[in-house]
Amino acid sequence: MKSIVHVIGARPNYMKIAPLMESLKVRSPFRQVLVNTGQHYDDIMSQAFVRDLGLPTPDYDLGVGSGSHAVQTATVMIEFEKVCQKERPDLVVVVGDVNSTVAASLVSAKLLIPVAHVEAGLRSRDRTMPEEINRIVTDRLSDLLLTPSADGDTNLIAEGVPAEAIHRVGNIMIDSLLRHLPMASLDRIRERIPVVDGPYAVLTLHRPSNVDDADVFTRILTAVRTIAESMPVVFPVHPRTRQRIREFGFDGNFAGIVLHDPLGYIDFLSLTSHARLVLTDSGGLQEESTALGIPCLTLRENTERPITVTHGTNQIVGTLTDAILEGFRRASSPAAPQRRPELWDGQTADRITRVFCDFLSR
Repeated sequence: MKSIVHVIGARPNYMKIAPLMESLKVRSPFRQVLVNTGQHYDDIMSQAFVRDLGLPTPDYDLGVGSGSHAVQTATVMIEFEKVCQKERPDLVVVVGDVNSTVAASLVSAKLLIPVAHVEAGLRSRDRTMPEEINRIVTDRLSDLLLTPSADGDTNLIAEGVPAEAIHRVGNIMIDSLLRHLPMASLDRIRERIPVVDGPYAVLTLHRPSNVDDADVFTRILTAVRTIAESMPVVFPVHPRTRQRIREFGFDGNFAGIVLHDPLGYIDFLSLTSHARLVLTDSGGLQEESTALGIPCLTLRENTERPITVTHGTNQIVGTLTDAILEGFRRASSPAAPQRRPELWDGQTADRITRVFCDFLSR
């Protein structure tokens, strides 16, 4: 029996692998192996995501943990090579743009194991972002490039990738979102987070460029405090961000902002799906808010997901206080109804399964 090894390293990976593993289980004859590198090393949160998404217990947990980009990538490579030598898979599946993704791709390519990259072709054109380097390298090493939207195809063709290696399958994050949306009621979280059915905003921040620079962080918080005068702002705080808040002495800078610990997948979907506005530096939340039709202000200077701007609800507002507030004013105005981008329909995992069946049968 042919085997497929799936690699997850950070929590956004979980939402992409879960529907694919379920589809392959139902519709293919392949043996599946799940490897968790442990790049996101909060055990409680990781277990919550595995439970919420119905993922099986990983067959391997590499326990990589934190470290510099070089240390984390190198450690994943050392440990993942052992898995590949033991399992001898016919295909390795990597998702997204984290360090685990590029590390597993490098190991597989050097062992002559085919690589499939789910969410291929995304580009921000900003090489100061470590994720951009990971995306470029992973796509160069991959045999199957599974793109979420037409811009991904265009980027890859411009970079010389053969057209026959590119498969536009849609956005697999939306598979997970649509599957779990019926469970995502405000009642799930109301006792823990004081939200009501009226308007409120959700804020997430985790990128080093935003939270490691006290001046940038201050500009963002100044804008968010002003927005909080119009509607409550709920802020599930990433561990890295909470550490910076303590280091910078920002504990008193959150008037009108409700701080909370990170949430599991369905609880967070319960929070965001009922919000009036999202402010974020996350790529995945740009996509989810577009699928939900909720205005999103992206606190970055660029995005690797331009379809969320051209076809969705996203505005790229940067980190200057006035620009964020101008984006808030635009988002508060009535907007034309938005349609989900093509193939963001909850069927992406099944399309990927068909690609894998065809590839491995050859």
